[in-house]
Amino acid sequence: MGRLILVTGGARSGKSTFAEQLAAQLGGDNVLFVATAEALDDDMRRRIAAHRQARPAAWQTEEAPRHVGRRIAQSLGTRSVVLVDCLTLLVSNALLSLGDEPDAQQAERLAIEEVDQLIEAISRSTATVIVVTNEVGLGLVPPYRLGRIYRDVLGKANQRLAAQADAVYLLVSGLPIDVKKLAVRFP
Repeated sequence: MGRLILVTGGARSGKSTFAEQLAAQLGGDNVLFVATAEALDDDMRRRIAAHRQARPAAWQTEEAPRHVGRRIAQSLGTRSVVLVDCLTLLVSNALLSLGDEPDAQQAERLAIEEVDQLIEAISRSTATVIVVTNEVGLGLVPPYRLGRIYRDVLGKANQRLAAQADAVYLLVSGLPIDVKKLAVRFP
């Protein structure tokens, strides 16, 4: 089975930078970068372009707004490290595929399917897979239904991945904290 590393934290906490440094350290130029963002507006197009320029040119990039596990299985080849940036947008893409008024249970089912497919792809490979995600449960409760569904579904997806992960890092102001090492284990 491959190795799973989850990198989480708030917005602009340094998650992507840390994950990219870790991927470069572990895989050098032998990295598959899986991007889940879609360039739906000018701001996202600028962000995506900036991220592309920051990555090493030798890294293979695959765009996969959905079905990331399948894309990894198809594109991995001899790559020793996979960096998925990010689960946050993958869950958002799944949720938004259900329209403006999604059913919460259906949204959770779709998100968990994505996570399970990702875990399955990792289990069938020997690669180290680094997944970036946002911690959205530390702030205010969203005032609208879609936001609450999203927060709840992403929280469950994060928990599912963290449970399977070999390492979980929480980024706070650019500083990584090894959460699995600090976690309390109950018998």
